[in-house]
Amino acid sequence: MKKSYAGSVAEGDKVSDVFALRSKELRSSRNGEAYLALELSDRTGRLAAVMFRPDRLAQALPAGSVVAVEGTATTYRGVLRVSVERLRLAGKWDATDLLPTSPRDRDELLARLRELVRGIRDPHLAKIVRVVFGDRTFMQNFKRCPGAQSYHHAYIAGLLEHTVAVATLCEGMASMYADVNHDLLVAGALLHDIGKVDELTCTTGIDYTDEGRFIGHVVLGEERLRRVLDRLGDVPSSLRVQLSHMMLSHHGELEWGSPKRPCTLEALILHHADNMDAKAAGFVETAAAAVRAEEQWTDASNAFHRPLYAPQPAEDDSWVRSVDGGRYIRRGA
Repeated sequence: MKKSYAGSVAEGDKVSDVFALRSKELRSSRNGEAYLALELSDRTGRLAAVMFRPDRLAQALPAGSVVAVEGTATTYRGVLRVSVERLRLAGKWDATDLLPTSPRDRDELLARLRELVRGIRDPHLAKIVRVVFGDRTFMQNFKRCPGAQSYHHAYIAGLLEHTVAVATLCEGMASMYADVNHDLLVAGALLHDIGKVDELTCTTGIDYTDEGRFIGHVVLGEERLRRVLDRLGDVPSSLRVQLSHMMLSHHGELEWGSPKRPCTLEALILHHADNMDAKAAGFVETAAAAVRAEEQWTDASNAFHRPLYAPQPAEDDSWVRSVDGGRYIRRGA
């Protein structure tokens, strides 16, 4: 089990542990000496590192491998980094030490997902969703897939957590407006990010596939949906095009990666539910770092570009995230 985690390393600490080697670049100092500029990571975050006068074994290590690191945490120009003395390929390591995992119970999330699927009454939409999630290979990848590379739900099973939260939000919103097609909205919410299974890869770290970089999950997801629709064959054209539109417009704006902006009420609600869950999760994850450091405010170097309030929990309070939409409830409630 690891003893040194990236998120807790402080200046002066001796580091002797395993990390994922996120990146590695051979550079030259001003006096012409070679050194390696490195980025290490584990389930708690990323850590810069540098190795002066690296030997051949260290230079040959490929990015993406798991490495055993020995060195000392130092600060250079205000940036914490590990001054590495020895770098080798790790012989033994635990994937759970390197990749963060959703804090929510996966079985409960899957049960909630199945409940949302059962709530779809339209026979065509129900069949579409069941075919997508009934694919064993897809579902194995979906259950493990992160929700993003960074910012929100960037951990194992993050996509499952995010999908359940967005679909639950949409289910609630459907009951508030008389003109909403409940089944279309919930089906679109369940399917909106299925392209992330093709966009992201999760081994020693979270990275983009070539398809993810060239095309992106919005289009990849709609392509996956289209293959299912073509295979089924009997889905009404009006339903096909509206569901595809929801997939293609869920990022809301062209500059946010949407090929189209939302043109239906269901697409509009889906976009805002998706954005709200991503923003809320990003806020919680950013504030959590300040809470661990016993700080009441974060700094401004975050995705929100401003300090965020992070109140410390009372000693007798114990809060956990519930499955139905990610609400915080008191433990045991």
